Amino acid sequence: MMETEVMDTNYTYGDGKSGDAFNAGATKQNWGMMRQCHSAWTSYGSGDYAVSDAMNSNRSLDVQVYNECRSYFGDNWFAGHRNGSSGLSNPNTTDINNFKRGWQWTYDMLNGHESDNVRFWVSIPAI
Repeated sequence: MMETEVMDTNYTYGDGKSGDAFNAGATKQNWGMMRQCHSAWTSYGSGDYAVSDAMNSNRSLDVQVYNECRSYFGDNWFAGHRNGSSGLSNPNTTDINNFKRGWQWTYDMLNGHESDNVRFWVSIPAI
């Protein structure tokens, strides 16, 4: 989720979570999805989440796993990213659709602002 001011990994380790809910990387991807989409981690279980903290210091790995998960889950990526396995099981809730719209709005606003310091902000209530 796009929560840090400069899209870094300077947040509470794992976002304060463990198991499949553990978050890593600049976009706080969850371990439950990462271990499905990143082939090097498919043999790991829920309790092996610390493996993914390598993404916090390796931006190349972070981007690779992000792209693999986006490709693997397709449009359901938003549901799993927002609400983990519950979201993947029920991807069309109002909350998940609001999250998708907020993400899309942010993405659309960035066009033409790739090199400046203009910031965009959208409020999506925590769940």
